[in-house]
Amino acid sequence: MDKLKRTADWAREELDAVHNGGPRNEPDGDIYLNKADLIDELMLMHQSLYETGNEIIADKMLTDIIRNVSTFGLTLVQLDIRQESDRHAEALDCITRYLGLGSYSQWDEPTRLSWLQKELSSHRPFLRPGEWNNDSDIFSATAVDTLETFRMIAEQHDDSLGAYVISQATSASDVLAVLLLQRDAGVKKPLRVVPLFETLDDLHGAADTMDTLFSLPAYKGSIGGKQEVMIGYSDSAKDAGRLAASWAQYETQEKLAGVAAKYDVDLSFFHGKGGTVGRGGNPATFNAILAHAPDTVNGYFRVTEQGEMINQNFGHHDRAERTLDIYTAAVLAEKLTERPRPTEEWRNVMKRLSDVSCEAYRGIVRGDERFVPYFRSATPELELSSLNIGSRPAKRNATGGVESLRAIPWNFSWTQTRLNLPTWLGVGEAINEVLNSDDADTLRTMYAEWGSFQTTVDLVEMVLAKSEPGIAAHYDKILVKDEMAKELGQHVRKIHAETENNVLDLTGHTTLSEDNVTLRQLMQVRNRYVDCLNILQVETLSRLRSSEDEVEQKKLNDALLTTITGIANGMGNTG
Repeated sequence: MDKLKRTADWAREELDAVHNGGPRNEPDGDIYLNKADLIDELMLMHQSLYETGNEIIADKMLTDIIRNVSTFGLTLVQLDIRQESDRHAEALDCITRYLGLGSYSQWDEPTRLSWLQKELSSHRPFLRPGEWNNDSDIFSATAVDTLETFRMIAEQHDDSLGAYVISQATSASDVLAVLLLQRDAGVKKPLRVVPLFETLDDLHGAADTMDTLFSLPAYKGSIGGKQEVMIGYSDSAKDAGRLAASWAQYETQEKLAGVAAKYDVDLSFFHGKGGTVGRGGNPATFNAILAHAPDTVNGYFRVTEQGEMINQNFGHHDRAERTLDIYTAAVLAEKLTERPRPTEEWRNVMKRLSDVSCEAYRGIVRGDERFVPYFRSATPELELSSLNIGSRPAKRNATGGVESLRAIPWNFSWTQTRLNLPTWLGVGEAINEVLNSDDADTLRTMYAEWGSFQTTVDLVEMVLAKSEPGIAAHYDKILVKDEMAKELGQHVRKIHAETENNVLDLTGHTTLSEDNVTLRQLMQVRNRYVDCLNILQVETLSRLRSSEDEVEQKKLNDALLTTITGIANGMGNTG
């Protein structure tokens, strides 16, 4: 007990030092720094109780404590580190130029892989801790920040950190770069490196990337036969549209599973989903897990829970228990349920649907010069970036357009106007083309017999049911000043109506989500309240954009935040 008390006292002192900006202290005395030490002593107690005939005592509270320590460790939860691949390349570029080796950024992929493998096997350090502060002409501020992050990782105690996730991973060198930077920083127990494949092109190239990695002896020998890969749902949908992205995610997981089996690697997926349908979310968690490709879950399911979904699914004890029950039941059912695999004919139709929907989506979002002015005037996107309601900057690049906008404000902006454009744009055109071709019967069979495809279509149908183009038209009328942008708004709402008809044609329903009685009842109750909030938001945005008085702007921002919160709560899983 004294050792446990010393551990608690030391942890409190460390937290105080972090909060107050004071120096951190090395552990003074005998304390627990990893869960294995504590579990060993608890198990010794458990064994002693059994050997003395006190099994009942051992199997009660003590067993619960052992299970809790085994599950949560000494830190309650491990934190992941996440950084973009370009930041690692920049840091290595600074190092190679500093050492007179040339410019890492200008090397091609084979040259990078050759150098990274050589350095990983040499075990020689590049820099002394803090040496990057000696030459500001070479080491940029972002490179210093990246190197300091790796130094911080090296200072952490066991089990404090989990994975190192590489955002926008595109190549094998992106993964080896993180391994090398960890080693150079002196990380004694390197974090597992998890590449995150996000855009449509990245998803399509993921299998080749992992095949290259697994073929490298230096890498294969470092992972202990296990590999985690993160699949990005948000950015791929923003890049190509919901339908094209969902098919790319499905195929990518199939191909990655095949590559892992080829190299005898135990592969697990980390699903980077958001709460919104446009970001891969699905309120029907059980069906969502069963919609994954066969042989890709295999009893393991890791997924992100973000924003309001944390409170919605885990904010209360009974909700948390229910959510975990559903996850557990779904993962077990996925492993034990025989599900149809897509035939070659179905795959060809999905390829066609994906291509048509992606072209239609990008034709509006990327190809129409009216889109960006329309998006920024018809939605509260610009105002969202100035309000403190997000966990990260709204954009990866402050000067970029829609392509640099993060997926959260992209989806959130359209949710506020009740148009929900990212979820359905492109879907109607694809369904319509196939229904008016020789593949019409095949498409209807796919919807009737293939649960994964049916889940995707039903989600789009649900979002269409919750959308209100009339409300979006009011935003256009009051907020959009450019006539060409207004014309685009009218065109988009026309596509929305056509998409509704095409989805109804495929599903055989007479009204949207007619089988979801609960959803229809909820909308009847809450729409009248959310409609009022939308009207208030439009008026607030109109006044805010024309106001030059700071005092008035502050009041209007407060009012805007109130309407944003109300609409998000009212829209639920599309918020």
